[in-house]
Amino acid sequence: MSTSRRGFSLIELLVVVLIIALLIGLLLPAMQSARESNRRAQCANNLRQIGIALSSYEGSHGSFPLGGVQRLVGKTNEFNGWGNSDGLGFASSLGWRALILPQLEQNPLYNHINFNMPIDTNNPNQSAGLTVWMTSLAVFLCPSDSGNEEGFRPSKTADYVNGQHGFGDPPIDPETGTNAVVMAVSSYTGSFGDNYSMTTLNTSSPWETPCGVDLPPGKVRIGWPGFWGTTYGCDVNQGRDQGGKLRGIFDYRTGQITRISDITDGTTNTVLVGESLAEQCAYNSLWITNGGVAGTAIPMNLLTDRAVCTDQIGKAPVMGSLDIGCRFSYATAGFKSEHPGGVNFLLCDGSVRFLKATISLPVYAALGSKAGGEAISSESY
Repeated sequence: MSTSRRGFSLIELLVVVLIIALLIGLLLPAMQSARESNRRAQCANNLRQIGIALSSYEGSHGSFPLGGVQRLVGKTNEFNGWGNSDGLGFASSLGWRALILPQLEQNPLYNHINFNMPIDTNNPNQSAGLTVWMTSLAVFLCPSDSGNEEGFRPSKTADYVNGQHGFGDPPIDPETGTNAVVMAVSSYTGSFGDNYSMTTLNTSSPWETPCGVDLPPGKVRIGWPGFWGTTYGCDVNQGRDQGGKLRGIFDYRTGQITRISDITDGTTNTVLVGESLAEQCAYNSLWITNGGVAGTAIPMNLLTDRAVCTDQIGKAPVMGSLDIGCRFSYATAGFKSEHPGGVNFLLCDGSVRFLKATISLPVYAALGSKAGGEAISSESY
């Protein structure tokens, strides 16, 4: 006696396939959201570790580290020292991240650094800085930052347009006799507050109040002299010490330091470190000072991803483009991330807050100042 087995009809198979496709369509966004949630949590944890290191440094030294280990002398661009209270002379042009290496349990790397000398080709021994240059640290990399390329991006000698730029050329690799082809980058940048990011460096900014302009009562100023938290005034050609004052935490290069007692706006209302995207800033660098700071006078998450600047077509790009969407514009000195809807920030009390990109610019700028006297509440951000 034979028996027959009924198979699935074509319609039934199509129904099953459709159901599976629908389930995948429903589950995939949830899985992607869960992954991003985990990445954002890891990113926030990195900032907490950086915050602990900065707090430890402040406790040991009586101030947060300098934004940049250099000082401009007179009206020239000579590198001549840390510019801190003891007046000792160092000239490495390294940023604040190098100064907290011991607090991050990176003593061997810290001891390898000669803070008297640059790590690029401005050092007479053009290979001396290669070890540091070729070192990346996971604590400075956000997993959501797809453009950090696991800590290293092309150097300008490898890709001048899309690569990363420092003060000098990358150090020489003794094995090849050529400049290093990569440069370590960071997903986290120190805050110089609501000092100018563009004004005085460029002819104008769409957001910042012109330098020297007195505003009528009730109108909020966006941006203050000097640029990037330095002591420059309205005319950068006049040199340093022209009335500018650091309003945030990290001075780019004129030697001002910040103590906890300086933060009269409250440590819970003052930004210490925020996220950045190396791919969107030609001067983002893990170690060099010009890639170590950003400000709150630039709108959060401003897109600066174009490698070819509209005002430099046919030319080798240089920092200072008037094309705000270009990675060689001073508009790159702002905070941004690839997290949907906002950016993680480390505040001066050690807490980490996710600020929405829709925050009003006056409130955002006020969070950058340490002693601006602005009245803001936590509900406003």
